[in-house]
Amino acid sequence: MSEAIFGHRSLTKADFPSQFDMATATFEPLPANLAEIQVRIEGYARDYGLDFYPTIFELVDADQLNAVAAYGGFPTRYPHWRFGMEYEQLSKGYTYGLQKIYELVINNNPCYAYLMRCNGLVDQKLVMAHVYGHCDFFKNNYWFSQTDRKMMDEMANHGNRARRYMDRFGVEEVETFIDACLSVEDLIDVHSPFVKRFENRDKYDFGKAADQEDEPPLPGRFQSKDYMEPFINPPHVLSAEVDRLRKEREQQSRFPAEPVRDVMLFLLEHAPLKPWQLDVLSIIRDEAYYFAPQAQTKIMNEGWASYWHSTIMTRQGLEPADIINYCDHHSGTLASSPNKLNPYKLGIELFRDIEDRWNRGRFGKAYEECDDWTAKRNWDTKAGLGRQKIFEVRKIHNDLTFIDEFLTLEFCREYKLFSFGYNPSTDAYEIESREFPKIKQQLLFNLTNIGRPLIAVRDANYKNRGELFLEHQFNGVELKTSYALDTLVNLHRLWTRPVHIETVLDGAATILSFDGTEHKTEKSGEIKT
Repeated sequence: MSEAIFGHRSLTKADFPSQFDMATATFEPLPANLAEIQVRIEGYARDYGLDFYPTIFELVDADQLNAVAAYGGFPTRYPHWRFGMEYEQLSKGYTYGLQKIYELVINNNPCYAYLMRCNGLVDQKLVMAHVYGHCDFFKNNYWFSQTDRKMMDEMANHGNRARRYMDRFGVEEVETFIDACLSVEDLIDVHSPFVKRFENRDKYDFGKAADQEDEPPLPGRFQSKDYMEPFINPPHVLSAEVDRLRKEREQQSRFPAEPVRDVMLFLLEHAPLKPWQLDVLSIIRDEAYYFAPQAQTKIMNEGWASYWHSTIMTRQGLEPADIINYCDHHSGTLASSPNKLNPYKLGIELFRDIEDRWNRGRFGKAYEECDDWTAKRNWDTKAGLGRQKIFEVRKIHNDLTFIDEFLTLEFCREYKLFSFGYNPSTDAYEIESREFPKIKQQLLFNLTNIGRPLIAVRDANYKNRGELFLEHQFNGVELKTSYALDTLVNLHRLWTRPVHIETVLDGAATILSFDGTEHKTEKSGEIKT
């Protein structure tokens, strides 16, 4: 059975001892020939109706691009050894010819994008066209509407604050605390920027329940004549009502009153942390929310950018001598693998399918209710609404709703989609099904909550001892136990009291715990240390 990761495994500097920082890096502006190409490609993009913030391209060498990519696309962030680890991985991959970064663009106003100096002109034009697709998506997609458009400056500010704490409290102390924060950076509520979860924040007040000294009495019997007593006050009804009100009162007095999906926010508001630790935790949380929409829209975002670089390059951007190189690199970008989903390929083909369907009128009640397969295959009302529809889709959907709404049986048949899984008898991954419902269900399952397990704070005063109790909403995929145990250690560092998580392992309800010295597993009433 596949496993879900609960937080991140807490690596240490023993795994990668170096620290990485390129805060002083500088990049070159575009030379005249590339600046001219940028103006031309930008004009093509605007003519097609793309709308984006001003876009600044900077020329970098391979080493600089790998360094920026290690920082998540930003030239500077808070110093931490994991960025050095990522840089080394990217650098070695490029040196050995295993990988190459063609484009890198930042959701910002203005947008910043990077061009590798050693790329040919065909690649530079392709990257520019691709970047303008991304920039349009960043500006207009609803799921990016709550992101900070000045994140370039904010990241630099985060870096300065972290360096100041390192100077004051020591690099080791701050980096170790950042390690703990990073292990829970996935424990956010990705929908909270758009949904008001609570009417007021006093639901998080520890002392609220304690202030309620005099509780109202539970309901007694209704007045009645003796002969009507069995009908007006039947024992089973009265008992059920008493139990209901007692449970309701217990629920209201629980802290928190409702499960809290944004675990990082809960820790910020209630964990006994020092001021500098609260600031560092808030930095990690702010950046987690900034990057969340990119994970929520990976298929759409890459598909949209690929659609527009393909459109611009094939219609206006290519010279006759460029065609072979363009086709080679474009086909490489969209190449599919039997055991790995390519978001570029799935995204662009779905956008093309939507455009074709709405151009031909292949939507609506009449089309859906048609039982003649030949008639549906040849259906064409000359509606011509395709371009308008894909701009609408780009605006309001994320990957989950995109797949749910527009992945059709005909699309799966045309592109031969299938689901696969691990077969323990052959010790290999094999095709499990070619049935459309199962394929779509698997895709939607993988995209729900960005593929992360659903974790929430259920009780912050567990056993009336101030212990933190989390619950995992089990959906058929077990937590990866090694990650879960390491994350509990880091949660304990943040909460300073024993921490627990309830999940399902091997088909049985299980509570994993860490009290600061040892792990415990409570399963079916039995505790194993």
